[in-house]
Amino acid sequence: MKQFYRTYFSFVVIALCVFFSVQTSNAQQRTFGLGVIIGEPTGISAKLWTSNNNAFAFGLGWSYGGDRFGRWYDGYYDGGSRVHFHIDYLWHAWNAIHSTERFPLYYGVGGCINTGAGYNSPAAVRGVIGIAWMPRETPIDIFLEVAPSLELTPSTGFAIDAAIGARYFF
Repeated sequence: MKQFYRTYFSFVVIALCVFFSVQTSNAQQRTFGLGVIIGEPTGISAKLWTSNNNAFAFGLGWSYGGDRFGRWYDGYYDGGSRVHFHIDYLWHAWNAIHSTERFPLYYGVGGCINTGAGYNSPAAVRGVIGIAWMPRETPIDIFLEVAPSLELTPSTGFAIDAAIGARYFF
């Protein structure tokens, strides 16, 4: 259990250091957004713009059950809920959809940690692809994303997260 807390604490400290050390640009008038994400996981979502096309996205939530990593071994899994934390680095393609509104497609890479429900503090690498709607006159974004992930520790497995969410930019 100590190893879990040490790993989780290290991941959170690194994420916070990156979050507070990034210099923002004039890409977005409001560079930090906070909101909700519903799906896999369900919880809170944050986004920090770092340039005209790049941002960090964070998620902290819970999942309701089911072995999302489809384990290839006879390990212990109790089917209960679990906590999920992820951080992704995103690139945005602003001209992929031609419209009077802003609908950037985005893609990126990151990592996640899942705990509880028999998970022994697994760390995973994840990719993400999504689309956002960013109204011009309102400081919000509404997004839909899919994120396949590959669990690296303590064993290997594959999962796909999918969610919809909204954030308000301060």
